[in-house]
Amino acid sequence: MNPPADWLLPDWPAPPGVHALFTTRAGGVSMAPFDSFNLGDHVHDDPVAVAANRSRLTWCLGARPVFLQQVHGTTVATLDNETPDRTVADACVTTERQLACTVMVADCLPVLFTDTEGVVVGAAHAGWRGLAGSEPGRGVLESCCAALGEALRQRQPSLAAADVPDRLMAWLGPCIGPDAFEVGEDVRATFVAWRPDAAACFRPLPREGKYLADLPQLARLRLRAWGITRLYGNDGTAPWCTVTQASRFFSHRRDAVRLGSTGRMAACIHIG
Repeated sequence: MNPPADWLLPDWPAPPGVHALFTTRAGGVSMAPFDSFNLGDHVHDDPVAVAANRSRLTWCLGARPVFLQQVHGTTVATLDNETPDRTVADACVTTERQLACTVMVADCLPVLFTDTEGVVVGAAHAGWRGLAGSEPGRGVLESCCAALGEALRQRQPSLAAADVPDRLMAWLGPCIGPDAFEVGEDVRATFVAWRPDAAACFRPLPREGKYLADLPQLARLRLRAWGITRLYGNDGTAPWCTVTQASRFFSHRRDAVRLGSTGRMAACIHIG
């Protein structure tokens, strides 16, 4: 089964054996406000519809997606064929074939990873809490990169740790955009304490202590700090914004209060 034309296929130089996609609202069977391709089983959608949508995703991928229980943390799961759905983690990596690293989002930033030779793949769910982490410079992206590097070096012991970042690449998917993500001073202070130049990712609003945050730019800053320079996808422009592109993307911030709930999209990557 081919993916619906509305879904996103990353435009990046991944090796031929690596396959990735990002779902949208299109192509499923869920009724409003989950119309139509909701993949979240925790948002009060009809479980039968969710199961049907997940089955369609499996067919489109040609691989088994592993759905994590995401908690806005920094834990990374290493997937194998025995890993169950609802494993508690906000990122995952694997070197296994036909097993799709999968994260679900509805405003948070999905980041997909692979290496230049297609040895390992990974996916991370990065809202601001996971991106910042519990200690400076060690959020979900850094944790995922470290796990990718460990997997690479297990498969290729001659690879030096210092050479790992140059082997990795990342694709950033749709998320809440820099004109829609309002945060408080506490969020800004968390990132600026890590690196003063993160202040450029925040624009002050007229209301005291309120800012607009550029989530994809914060993620790019952290990935570059880790040493990854091959970065693709979300550049912070309007077409990538889950809040403003209502006909294409689910958005928790836009819809949860107004409609009571909203669906979840998925970013998936696997080795074919």
